Amino acid sequence: MRTSAAPARLSLVSKQDGSGRQVSSEPVDDPAATIMHLDLDAFFASVELLDRPDLRGLPVIVGGHGARSVVTAATYEARKYGVNSAMPMSVALRRCPKAIVLAPHFELYQHFSKVVMSLCSDVTPLVEQLSIDEAFLDVAGARRLLGTPWQIGTALRARVFAETGLTCSIGVATTKFIAKLASGLAKPDGLLVVPGASTLGLLHPLPIGALWGVGAKTAEQLERLGLRTVGDVANTPLTTLTKAVGPAAGVKLHELSWARDPRPVTTAREEKSVGHEVTFEYDVTDPAVLRRELLRMSDQVAVRLRRAGLIGRTVVLKLRYGDFTTISRSRTLEEHTDLARRIYEEVVDIYSGVERSDARIRLIGVRMEQLSPAADAVLGLWDTDEGWREAEGAVEAVSHRFGRGTVKPATLVNPPSNST
Repeated sequence: MRTSAAPARLSLVSKQDGSGRQVSSEPVDDPAATIMHLDLDAFFASVELLDRPDLRGLPVIVGGHGARSVVTAATYEARKYGVNSAMPMSVALRRCPKAIVLAPHFELYQHFSKVVMSLCSDVTPLVEQLSIDEAFLDVAGARRLLGTPWQIGTALRARVFAETGLTCSIGVATTKFIAKLASGLAKPDGLLVVPGASTLGLLHPLPIGALWGVGAKTAEQLERLGLRTVGDVANTPLTTLTKAVGPAAGVKLHELSWARDPRPVTTAREEKSVGHEVTFEYDVTDPAVLRRELLRMSDQVAVRLRRAGLIGRTVVLKLRYGDFTTISRSRTLEEHTDLARRIYEEVVDIYSGVERSDARIRLIGVRMEQLSPAADAVLGLWDTDEGWREAEGAVEAVSHRFGRGTVKPATLVNPPSNST
């Protein structure tokens, strides 16, 4: 494997600002390396620059201008100043005062995502979309017609650019884990093929943060043991790892440190949760406003569940306070539901249990988990929710015909003005 590479200690920075970029500059092949990970580069920001080519090469941030806005995306030029997505906009502009802020256009992101995923499907039917801007592909069956994975990746990147004007980075390896790692190392606008025989040579010198699931807390626990690199983790007894991070996490990290990842590329996507949340422009202290938001979001969650043909059993409340402390509280119901009234009753009861008169709430959210197909639901002999079921069905029918929001609960007629 011939690559242009920076020192391993910089490798993982590449996904943030392009430092430590590693690419396969010449054709390389391994018949077993057929898992491909495609990741669009600085996707939201790159889409915005399609209409603003004059801003290319400049630090650009995508996000709102409000006091509580956060960074949606940033170009690599802005990332070099330490600007990251989900960062408060005020912090980002302190780090990069000369940044240009552009408003997001989510409908455009959806459009270009569909175009790119369609191009992936032209290569192979085995496409597993992970998010709006990344996907796994299994190209084993495409080798005979389209060539080696290096050739397939090179052609796919060229086609993405030709048809969208966007660049992407692609990693190719024998497993999902290494393919995703490789695409990050190749950013921006690169292709890195990792043959099976070269996998551990690439993986083991990397910092422990290269392992999936190793965040700041886990990294701190591992560093207390003197572990700094993936190779350190690989050569640590499993019993030591499990004592440090727990049995499940210990086994997972041990397997990943030896590049063992048996997961196949799957085309079916299973919803694990359905939720909505809102960040307020200013901290909210009025419980009436918060309860009204809980009602609005419960309705939104219920509508999404019904449209997806799903029912959920666990109701989750999320609160973020003015000091950025975040809590989640959940309750599991006796029966699955897709009704807004039932979701609201449960989540507002959860909220009552944590409500504080002095609390300043920055964000509030409602989520349903433990999802199952609605077709599998079995109602009891007496359906106590029958009345609400009919009412919500009627409201949804009116909304479908005349537009969302035509009919709504009276308490939502005048929504709070300080939500975004």
